[in-house]
Amino acid sequence: MEGYKLIDNKAKSRYEFKVGEYVPCIEYITSNDNEIFLTHTLVPAPLRGQGIGTQLVKETLENIKEKGMNLTPLCGFVIAYIQRYPEWKKIVKQP
Repeated sequence: MEGYKLIDNKAKSRYEFKVGEYVPCIEYITSNDNEIFLTHTLVPAPLRGQGIGTQLVKETLENIKEKGMNLTPLCGFVIAYIQRYPEWKKIVKQP
């Protein structure tokens, strides 16, 4: 799997990769108290099954961790990733 450069597209409130003509992305909402909500992951159909979504989630979580933000995952794909890799639970905001 090729490595792609993570882009924080603040104008569109999403993390994204540029993959040829496609733009897989994770949409987000931020709050004033240093919290980020990951709301939806989109991987265009021609790119599915290649691990691009998994790479996108991993790099997005690394970026959130580097920024010291608290994560509230609302996207099922992100939630499943965190369940598979529980070391990421440390950045998830606790209720």
